[in-house]
Amino acid sequence: MELAIDSSTEIAGLALACKGEVKTELAWYCGRNQSVELMPNLVRMLDRFGMTANSIDAVIVAKGPGSFNGLRVGMSIAKGFAYSLGVPIIGVSTLEVEAYPFMALGLPICPIHSAGRGEIATAIYQAKKGVWQRLVEEHISTVAEVCSQVKVKTLFCGELSSEIETELIEQLGDKAIIPRSVVRLRRAGYLAELGWKELEKGQVDDPATLQPVYLRQPPITKPKPRASTKRG
Repeated sequence: MELAIDSSTEIAGLALACKGEVKTELAWYCGRNQSVELMPNLVRMLDRFGMTANSIDAVIVAKGPGSFNGLRVGMSIAKGFAYSLGVPIIGVSTLEVEAYPFMALGLPICPIHSAGRGEIATAIYQAKKGVWQRLVEEHISTVAEVCSQVKVKTLFCGELSSEIETELIEQLGDKAIIPRSVVRLRRAGYLAELGWKELEKGQVDDPATLQPVYLRQPPITKPKPRASTKRG
């Protein structure tokens, strides 16, 4: 069985699959509580399915981009299983997981995540002649810049805010295809399927070197100076 773990954002997901075929999955809003909620939900899912950790043959983890804390938690748990069980680990782009459900449409697919500071994390995928490809690497951009490069109908997915949706529609009109939010929900089942495809090709990661994809380094804040204790 393959275990898929996704804690990239405030929407978390888990799945158990057998050779890429999903047997059970769970998605929930966890906010910033990945460190508190991920492992208990994983244990409950294994229990409900009558499995133990020893039943896991491979671990597939969403490697980002996403939130710093969320990615760190998911990656740590995935590596813990890989090391303790001696099983393969496969990291898959979070953006690819969001684009993958729409591959059959044959359109360019542009997943988007807010990256703060008015910027977004994005990439472009498309299935051409049945071959799934990443056309544009993951990078930091802006909605305006992405729109300036769109020449054909493009499907936008991911955790789009209402502001981003509005800007896409205003700038692109009918060139922007935006599925409803319930259809865009990122599912760990797709993560499991993508990971299995990599596993079949023998493309696994080294748990010692696999790292989250942040695209932007976390800000380093200086400690506030202590209030003076001197008295006049």
